Amino acid sequence: MLKCLLAPVAMLYKAGVTFRHRLFDWGILKSERFDVPVICIGNITVGGTGKTPMAEMVLDYMSQFHRVALISRGYGRRTKGYLEVRADAHYRDVGDEPLQIKLKFPEVVVAVCEKRAEGIRRLLAEHPEIDLVVMDDGFQHRYVEPKINIVMIDATRPVQHDRMLPAGSLRDLPEQLHRAHYFIVTKCPERMAPIDRRILRKVLIQVAYQRVYFTRFESFMPQPLYGDEAPGEPLKYGQRVIALSGIGNPGPFLQTLRGQYDVVAEMTLDDHHVYKVRDMNALEALLAKYPDAVIVTTEKDAVKMTNRAKVPQAVRRALYYQPINISFIEDSATDFLQKLEEDVRGN
Repeated sequence: MLKCLLAPVAMLYKAGVTFRHRLFDWGILKSERFDVPVICIGNITVGGTGKTPMAEMVLDYMSQFHRVALISRGYGRRTKGYLEVRADAHYRDVGDEPLQIKLKFPEVVVAVCEKRAEGIRRLLAEHPEIDLVVMDDGFQHRYVEPKINIVMIDATRPVQHDRMLPAGSLRDLPEQLHRAHYFIVTKCPERMAPIDRRILRKVLIQVAYQRVYFTRFESFMPQPLYGDEAPGEPLKYGQRVIALSGIGNPGPFLQTLRGQYDVVAEMTLDDHHVYKVRDMNALEALLAKYPDAVIVTTEKDAVKMTNRAKVPQAVRRALYYQPINISFIEDSATDFLQKLEEDVRGN
């Protein structure tokens, strides 16, 4: 019944997205290309597909050869316009993901601006040494014409079976995938059959130069957010855990925790959730209920709780975050990154 009600809205949304693309195709709306190469990392669905871990991987590698900067919209921030991200910024001012990246790469220039073309112009004017820009989540933002488009695809939600918002999770047209140069398929199962990879390649590749890589998320041992207040020993297998997440698709995070620990409670919040006093009170209540448990959250959520004064002591002592990265299945990450660097330098 709900699908029937949402179908007309999805049709209207699709019509609006299609018309907007036509305006760019006809040249009525203009795309801007920059002298400095731009790598765009995006997707065509809502929810977490791993754009931030991919951006971190690209920044880490490209920083060896280039003076790299990152531009992002800064989703969910309370500010407007262009803003350079400092390591001591508040996530409400710059966005949680840009702040996470800045804390990991303090030497990289990170800036936010909802108008990405304007943001890149100002970034390059203020930092003329920059010779490569990584644009986070800009595949739909056609006011910038990147040199390279990396599109993240969720293996658990194949685009050929998905529907447009709000009936499905597509926020852009699958026909637009012809603009991609690289497809990174994330969240692949442990034993992904070769035929499944062949089917996805056939669905995704529309132009000869496009490349497809299959990956999964690799999780590491949870780390204390406040190392000076946490117990010295690492978490033990089967330890009681309270799972805390405010991300687009918490399923893989929760599944990983359930496979390693005894998850006694789950506190699942909306993506880009703004943590308030009531959330800290709820965590304190859960710790009182399960006094031998610890809280494990995501890196993205941990960034929002680095203000020690606003996190109760009981929560600080029990708060851990789980680092993740992207693990390539068939080809190595080095193969992908070397080809990407060749494309950055090439015509």
